[in-house]
Amino acid sequence: MQLYRGMDIGTAKLPPSERRGIPHHLFDAVDVREEATVAWYQPEARSVIRGILERGNDVILVGGSGLYVSSVLFDFRFPPRDEALREELEREAAAQGTVPLLERLRALDPGAAEAVDARNPRRVVRALEVALLGAEARVTLPEAPELWAPETRIIGVACDRAALVERLDRRVERMWAGGMLDEVRGLIRQGIEQGRTASRAIGYAQALAQLRGETSEADAIAETQALTRRYARRQVSWFKRYPGIEWVDGPDVGRVRLV
Repeated sequence: MQLYRGMDIGTAKLPPSERRGIPHHLFDAVDVREEATVAWYQPEARSVIRGILERGNDVILVGGSGLYVSSVLFDFRFPPRDEALREELEREAAAQGTVPLLERLRALDPGAAEAVDARNPRRVVRALEVALLGAEARVTLPEAPELWAPETRIIGVACDRAALVERLDRRVERMWAGGMLDEVRGLIRQGIEQGRTASRAIGYAQALAQLRGETSEADAIAETQALTRRYARRQVSWFKRYPGIEWVDGPDVGRVRLV
């Protein structure tokens, strides 16, 4: 979500004053009304990486979304998109919910139906779109993980779960105390409510609901904390599957810097 211009507080985007002169790429690359997809991100990120390497510098890819990170690190190939079909499926989901779509997906591709997050309408729609496009569209990954750049070194920063939960909860509280609602008010003027992805981001969806009077501040914060904890748990599970990943202890700042 740090791809989006103006989404700073809720994404913990490092401010320029703290970047120590180090270029941070693909911050603020997308308007909040636009839909950032992993299929768009992969070639953009790889183009930036090639440029940095050609200049003789090192690249640090920080993440983040497991799918987005994996799309850059590994040989991901993406299925085509059918905008008309997707819009039709989105209308069905809005009118009937995701249950009928999941039933259709299960009939076409039981494995995809089992793997998809049934609570996420956008992912259900995309999974069914791919299934309806045919078998050739679903061949997106190699048989085994294959690094895009063979010299890549993958490092994971580990953290005690209880300590992590405490840090995450405090961070959400700081977001609201630090001007989250003011940031979202500004983003409303930029069209975030028309942005399919940005408007659903953790923290931003809750802030929008609060500003519309649909929830209290306490409930908006609590829901954001719960979703953030769940997201962090999924991140850990995802990155644990990476072959050859090196884990370092998060509290050991010296060790992390050395690595």
